[in-house]
Amino acid sequence: MNFKLSEHFKGRHWSALKERLSIVDAVFFTLRVVTILGGLAWLILAPLSVDETKALLGALSAFSLYSLILYLLIWLRPWRIRQIYLLSLVLDIIFVFYLVNFQRRFDNSFFLGYYLLTALHTFYFGLRFGLVVASVAAVLYLINVGGYPGHIHWTDLALRVSFLYLIAIPLGLLSEKLRRDKEEIEKLNRQLADSLENLKKMQKKLIEAEKLSALGRLTADIAHEIRNPLAALGGMARRLNKRIPEGSREKEYVKVILSEAARLESILRDILILSAEGHFELKRGDINQPVREGVEFFCDICSQEKIKIIENYTAELPRVYFDHDSVKQAVGNLITNAIDALMPQGGTITVRTGTEFSNEITWVTVSVSDTGPGIPEEELELIFEPFYSTKKIGIGTGLGLSIVRKIMEEHRGFVRVKSRLGEGSTFILYFPYQSEEEDQKTPCWEYMKCGIEKDPSRRCPAYPYFGRICWAIAGTLCEGRIMGTYAQKIHECHHCPFYQLCHGEEGHSGQTF
Repeated sequence: MNFKLSEHFKGRHWSALKERLSIVDAVFFTLRVVTILGGLAWLILAPLSVDETKALLGALSAFSLYSLILYLLIWLRPWRIRQIYLLSLVLDIIFVFYLVNFQRRFDNSFFLGYYLLTALHTFYFGLRFGLVVASVAAVLYLINVGGYPGHIHWTDLALRVSFLYLIAIPLGLLSEKLRRDKEEIEKLNRQLADSLENLKKMQKKLIEAEKLSALGRLTADIAHEIRNPLAALGGMARRLNKRIPEGSREKEYVKVILSEAARLESILRDILILSAEGHFELKRGDINQPVREGVEFFCDICSQEKIKIIENYTAELPRVYFDHDSVKQAVGNLITNAIDALMPQGGTITVRTGTEFSNEITWVTVSVSDTGPGIPEEELELIFEPFYSTKKIGIGTGLGLSIVRKIMEEHRGFVRVKSRLGEGSTFILYFPYQSEEEDQKTPCWEYMKCGIEKDPSRRCPAYPYFGRICWAIAGTLCEGRIMGTYAQKIHECHHCPFYQLCHGEEGHSGQTF
């Protein structure tokens, strides 16, 4: 067990190390190894005295030791690598100072170490830090040669010092440019990843919309074919029910026929609602009103089934566009499902209203929560599919949540579900909010000149109510069906000039709001 934990820790540590280190860090490490090996070779081949060899070997040993300690620190604390490099700079510059001071001659080559340190740390830390390193190196070099000024002409000394800055300035500018380019590339990569994610979502929504459209056409045709004979069957059963005396077996048969006919009529009604193209007339109002009315219908039913309803309505909600009756139906469907989940043991249903900021606009929310058994995670993607049901055969039609989703699409909103086994479920309806002040400003169809307002054969969810928040209603930021004209052309609302204008960015026209 301890061995497995150790291996797991090493694996995670190595992953973190690889994320922190770059090609520049690999170059730094390689230079240190080359310095140590090259230093040993130079000590062997150079014509040095025994005392010089011992002194320089001691210095190289010290360099090797603190280099080992530095990289051990990097291994243990990879997130502190910049601070470790600062420590290494201090030690390295002391090492170079010692070497230059060891051979007190103007023609010694160890002063080139100042140039190397200036170049490396300018490239890694940037222009400003590079100028600081160059200045420190210049001061230390002046101290090195201060003991023998008579042997050096000031022009030679000035030339060597000036080269420190000639190295630092262009390398620093190059480093800053590379850093900006890297940040821009990372930003573009993030935008590309977001765009790809939005495209995947859009493709999924378009496939789902086409599937539902085909299913709607099929079920509507079937429903119309079944409805007429079913109505005749129900009518005859009602006549028989009046004529057959109470208590007979035939009376019970007729009641079963009437009950099943009523259930079939309910299923057909739901199918027609689901398949019909909705044309709600949305009006601004307080969403609390239809929600209250939808809840009131179930109060008596819940009290009989040991179910408590808690109502928590936020006062003075933003006034959103909605259809009164369809909101009542959506809330009713959610409460019906919650009651079924709580029966027969009972429990609590909580209905709330509020606001939430999502997809870069404000939404008014209606949530229905229950304390039931919850929904398995693998079923969360299926519960909005038509005819999908986890209830016993004969209970429900499997269309309640599909109708809720359709109603929310007609309101240019969406529905989300949160559920965990043993902790209950919460369904949240999202209604888009566009302020009345925004209603008075130029809508997207006028700015983009797409002509949607002149062509009744075309349809866009943003028209005619949400012309100032179209990206979240009909574009790639929406969670319903993507139908926006411009969104279909460019596939990404962030690139749309109208979106940029609404968010204070410069658009293609050069105008700003």
